[in-house]
Amino acid sequence: MSDTVLQLRDVSKSYLRGLPGEIVVLSGLDVVVGRGEAVALVAPSGAGKSTLLHIAGLLDTPDSGSVIIAGRDMAGMPDSDRTAARREQIGFVYQFHHLLPEFTAQENIVLPQLANGVGRGAADARARDLLERAGVGARAQHRPAALSGGEQQRVAFCRALANGPKLLLADEPTGNLDPATADQVFDILMGLVRDTGMAALIATHNLDLAARMDRVVRLEGGTIR
Repeated sequence: MSDTVLQLRDVSKSYLRGLPGEIVVLSGLDVVVGRGEAVALVAPSGAGKSTLLHIAGLLDTPDSGSVIIAGRDMAGMPDSDRTAARREQIGFVYQFHHLLPEFTAQENIVLPQLANGVGRGAADARARDLLERAGVGARAQHRPAALSGGEQQRVAFCRALANGPKLLLADEPTGNLDPATADQVFDILMGLVRDTGMAALIATHNLDLAARMDRVVRLEGGTIR
């Protein structure tokens, strides 16, 4: 079995396609990320980084090309299959944690598991385990407002891993943190990636953090350089 988890093959995406003023965002783009590999995605503002991540995460569709997740080309799949793949195989982390404020840290990690058909007892146990591994086990029963920024982002990492995804997509996951906290949180994220053997594509403007990943790819002019 191939170790390739994510493959974007000859992916193109434009807005206002076929009309005057068409904006080409991605053009013939290729990306491969393997199991257990952390790849940094570096791009200038407005270069199409978010579009690339949305396509890789099956939140958007390319105009042409293939999006292959764990050996399945998802580009032509029906919405039901794409939704199932997002829920079961892909974890998302954003610059802002987007935790549900009315639920505790543990409950924020339990909820996506319940949506995936996991029983409450097993979901609670996994949530507690992830929080312990992220160094915030003692904060499991606190709501987001009672957590620091770094703690909130650690909980967001745990939520992304709740359903045991094969692929983690992160968009500036430490961009909203001060440098010292960002460094600590990044170490937690990389530890979780290594422990689980996921493939990770992590967009960042922080070149120091990018250099600590396995590989750096640069998005320029709609393609990977």
